[in-house]
Amino acid sequence: MGSSRPARPAQLDPALVNQIAGGVDPERLSDLAHTTAASLLDRVHHTEDPQVVSRVLTLVDVEGVDLVAELWSHAEPDSLPGILWRLYMLRTWMTRDRESISRLWRVGEPVATAASAIAGVDQAPTEDDIARTADSILSGAFMGDFAVALERAGAFCDVMVAGLATEAKRRNARLSEGASSPAGADSSTVASTEGHVQRAAIARMLHHAASLRQTAADFRHGAALWRRDKLE
Repeated sequence: MGSSRPARPAQLDPALVNQIAGGVDPERLSDLAHTTAASLLDRVHHTEDPQVVSRVLTLVDVEGVDLVAELWSHAEPDSLPGILWRLYMLRTWMTRDRESISRLWRVGEPVATAASAIAGVDQAPTEDDIARTADSILSGAFMGDFAVALERAGAFCDVMVAGLATEAKRRNARLSEGASSPAGADSSTVASTEGHVQRAAIARMLHHAASLRQTAADFRHGAALWRRDKLE
């Protein structure tokens, strides 16, 4: 999420790779990003074909992230392609890591109860609940009120931030308790190694939380722009 870039499987048409990498100027690529994002959103808003909706929701799953990334990943977060990119990446993360996310939700939900109500997730969601919520948020963006879908996405990120921060605090407390306990030479070496591993894990969690916090802010700003008809 945020500024990070996902791994990109080799599923993009080589001709398109050559065209994009071979000299399409940034302005033209930006125009293409905005045009494709607006066209995709408009088409789904005006269709009643469930197969079209299904294909759009699973665009990244079926086609790979390459084409979407080339078109949208560099778009500004206050633009329609930039926001759609974040929505698709949120769904990808929620679907892929549903088990760890459901655990984090149980940790973060008591801290961010208002956010959980907005996101529309139970207090103790199962892995399947997380996957259904991922589809619900993305389908809501295309089929329902776009701003509401963005607010739900932002609220979901808020609970994840609370979960990550709380878990990092717990781990740090346990690490501090272990460091203050007396130990022999051999066990001290093991404890030092384990402490290094735990500190690295805590740092990753806090970094991820910061990225999600910014993403949540991007979603909320996008919702405000959409309501003013200024998200393009």
